[in-house]
Amino acid sequence: MTKSADDIASSGPHGSDHGHGSFFGRRKGHKLRHHQADLIEHLLPRLTLDLDSADASDPGSLFDTPVNELRLEIGFGGGEHLIAEALAFPQIGFIGCEPYVNGMAKILSQIEAHNIPNIRLFAGDAAELLAWAPTSSFKRIDLIHPDPWPKRRHWKRRFVQDATIGQMSRIIDPTGEFRFVSDIDDYCSWTLMHMQRSKDFAWIAERADDWRMPWPHYTMTRYGRKADREGRKAAYLIFKRTNS
Repeated sequence: MTKSADDIASSGPHGSDHGHGSFFGRRKGHKLRHHQADLIEHLLPRLTLDLDSADASDPGSLFDTPVNELRLEIGFGGGEHLIAEALAFPQIGFIGCEPYVNGMAKILSQIEAHNIPNIRLFAGDAAELLAWAPTSSFKRIDLIHPDPWPKRRHWKRRFVQDATIGQMSRIIDPTGEFRFVSDIDDYCSWTLMHMQRSKDFAWIAERADDWRMPWPHYTMTRYGRKADREGRKAAYLIFKRTNS
């Protein structure tokens, strides 16, 4: 069953009707414009990944045309990076996960404007998507400027946790990658600590510019540009899946 904008906005605090997972907090911001609401109502159901009905054994079948690999972006915000990637790599299938209705509305507008066929969207809990995905199904997972949950009592809400790293190691191809971007030093340190104690990933940086500079052809998000203007420098971390 597909969900209306109001249904999505009123889902549980974990970003899921099932009451568990990794996303917390508000799911709807400012009031949608008429066309945005129309896209939520009519375009989103056509692009939505429904975990109850999708063929988990063949996620490539979600797309109307054949794709040669899959990538996942968790929490795509306004969709700037995901849209640019999908346009640059039409042979790759992209799944974007975002619990906020306003983010969904923004990316739907771009998908419609550019007639992009290789994006599918998931409006629920990223943890459920990771659990659903088959082994070695994704070539890359991107987590760009996630909510840092800076207060200690909220650290358990950060996406990067031992359990989610374990799930990512299962669904990322043995030659694939996890990419992380944040302008919050504490969350970067947190991510490095958690990733480096996993035997399934290796940080590929060899010199400072490997994490101080965006990777080639990286599309800066609106939030990233704002952080840079305000003097907050982001770290760009790439972790290679190992075969250990």
